Amino acid sequence: MGDYAFPPPPVVALATTSGRPFPVRRIFCVGQNYSEHAREMGGDPDADPPFFFTKPADAIASGAVIPYPPATFDFQHEVELVVAFGGGGRDIEPGRVDELIFGYAVGLDMTRRDLQAAAKKKGRPWDMSKGFDFSAPCGAITPKAETGPLAKGAIECKVNGQTRQRGDLSDMIWKVPEIVRFLSALVEIKAGDLIFTGTPAGVSPVFKGDDIEATIAGLRPLTIRIG
Repeated sequence: MGDYAFPPPPVVALATTSGRPFPVRRIFCVGQNYSEHAREMGGDPDADPPFFFTKPADAIASGAVIPYPPATFDFQHEVELVVAFGGGGRDIEPGRVDELIFGYAVGLDMTRRDLQAAAKKKGRPWDMSKGFDFSAPCGAITPKAETGPLAKGAIECKVNGQTRQRGDLSDMIWKVPEIVRFLSALVEIKAGDLIFTGTPAGVSPVFKGDDIEATIAGLRPLTIRIG
């Protein structure tokens, strides 16, 4: 449809356990949503409402290998519950959130930590530390019909077989309904949107050749290698 200056980019889509791909619209991420992680990042988990940053849709990486990115010497993993939306709206009340969720997945918010630290020090945006190519590995989405609402369950990240991060979804400071209430007061959530809901403590560097296994109870694991 239309005579474009060049062919439009393909739709970014994630696999689902139901077999029908999920088209990705936007990616929102919640910062410092587990108390111990907030403290390890120098934050105060009790001070502020949730804050958000974004990644471009084509930061999604669904393959088995992602490249080590340029311009960093401190490339870190952050395992997160990803919430995928089949509906949306503005100013969404917590009681309506469940009906809008399509499903859940295991994700990794990959971070160029040295670039983030430099940006924080100068009060600059985080974009190049968070929204770079292949920075959002994500596993297959399991429809909510198969899981029910996810409010608790083990979340873990291993690197080369050794546990780096371990926690429970119930440890989140802001639960999914509260996250959606805050976010939908700022922007309109629509079908295709993803929310990465924050990471437990234990984030640390990975290097070329490392294998990352990210798991959440009840969801398909995510395994990637740093190429």
